Amino acid sequence: MKKLFVFALLVLISVSMFAVTQHLTILHVNDTHGHAWEYSPYNNPNVGGFAAVSTIVDMVREEVESCGGNVLVLHAGDYNTGIPESDLLDAVPDIVAMNMIGFDAVVLGNHEFDFEREILNEQMDLLAFPVLSANTVDEYGESAVAPYVIYEFENGLNVAILGLTTEETAILEPIFLEDWHFENAVETTEKYLPELEEKADVIVALTHLGYAVGRDDPKTTSDELAEAVNGIDVIVDGHSHTLFEEAPVINDTIIVQAGEWNQYVGRLDLTVVDGEVVDAEWGLIPVNMKNYLGKDEEGNSIFEYQGEEIIQDHKVLAVMDYFESLGSEKLNEVIGKTEILLEGERNDVRSKPTNLANLLSDCMIWKTGADIALMNGGGIRASINPGDIAYRDILTVLPFGNTLYVLQIKGNEVMDLIDYIITIEPGAGAYPHLAGLTFTNDNGEVKDVMVNGKPLDSEKVYKFASNNYVALGGDGYSVLGNIAAETGYDTGFVMADVVVKYVEHLGTISDYTSEARYTRK
Repeated sequence: MKKLFVFALLVLISVSMFAVTQHLTILHVNDTHGHAWEYSPYNNPNVGGFAAVSTIVDMVREEVESCGGNVLVLHAGDYNTGIPESDLLDAVPDIVAMNMIGFDAVVLGNHEFDFEREILNEQMDLLAFPVLSANTVDEYGESAVAPYVIYEFENGLNVAILGLTTEETAILEPIFLEDWHFENAVETTEKYLPELEEKADVIVALTHLGYAVGRDDPKTTSDELAEAVNGIDVIVDGHSHTLFEEAPVINDTIIVQAGEWNQYVGRLDLTVVDGEVVDAEWGLIPVNMKNYLGKDEEGNSIFEYQGEEIIQDHKVLAVMDYFESLGSEKLNEVIGKTEILLEGERNDVRSKPTNLANLLSDCMIWKTGADIALMNGGGIRASINPGDIAYRDILTVLPFGNTLYVLQIKGNEVMDLIDYIITIEPGAGAYPHLAGLTFTNDNGEVKDVMVNGKPLDSEKVYKFASNNYVALGGDGYSVLGNIAAETGYDTGFVMADVVVKYVEHLGTISDYTSEARYTRK
């Protein structure tokens, strides 16, 4: 692997014969979402996986420590939810892999709250390194988990790592929060900063906030945190799945984020002189990511590696292979076929209609006979490539275990729902994919509201279907949560199983509409 940073010792010694110079390398990932194994996105085979990440970490540790430097390995949250083999085992494969690699800290992401508190407690007990979140507090305002950790290295360098979780979690994952809530990230950082400055030379905020320069968000984002608070040296961020080309520096704070799904490991090299960060270099290490070059004369796909090929750590790989074998026979069961790409990529389903998103909303009506159905873009986690469709493909698209939920909604309440929908900006997980309901948003004015081709009747009661997460108020759909409390019921049908039956019903998919059911002007 090509070294990203060479320590310029002679230059640093010339700065001062008496200065204490130390080196810190931070390796980081974020939003791995169950991608513990290598996998093959469209036209990019065999990328990612913790076994390859382990090799990268070992190589960098050997390089840095041989020069007297220090290494920290950090996860910026959302290790949960995304790959069936992981989801079926409550992310135990991911946790075991991270323990074997020797991660030093993880911050709670919003998807760590996808399941009952008992599961989160079991995960935290299994994790062999600190789980952090300073702004996650209980009903008494006390820290629900460790707010920070201090690493004291043998060469005298002390590094503080402060965890922060997006306040948006209260909107995104409200079902299993129980008595926990999330305090403002800026106020929390200002509360702990004096204490950290006394104890550490370098202060790192390990955050699951998201990077959103220029967006009008009610939640605190990592760039806003850097702008608002003086004294943070580094923010290692997650949540927005941002793949930086360069690390932005805001208010003397370096912000880094490494995309998603173990496709890249971020590497930040810091030079610290007398307790002050004086130099920094950052870059991405591709985890067997490739560029697609087309096909050869025999029709075989041609690729080139981004960087160098990373050989998987055989020890980690052996453990991952064991976990993958559990339940794989059922997961590999073929339930249908598609001749087209069913589009479920994150950026697409959160900003525009796609054929897969429409298929998912349509299947709710097919199953329940509802008049209207709604699927949130954030609930769609992957595409389905052309070819056989296996059960695992459906679970990868819908990893949350949501159930199909039905409620009765009046016509005037449909308008209340639409009033919320038109506030949702492209890019948000709440982005709606509709079936049965069509309308136009003409610069904030709602026009042409139709239910199954007929004008909306404000006095009529309509049957409405969605997943239980949205129906109970997740992703900001509180208008539905209020209605569900009075007229809703959980069918008990797991959404993934409903989609399996719908795909079986469709047979071979040769075409599926990506028409817009909700248009913006």
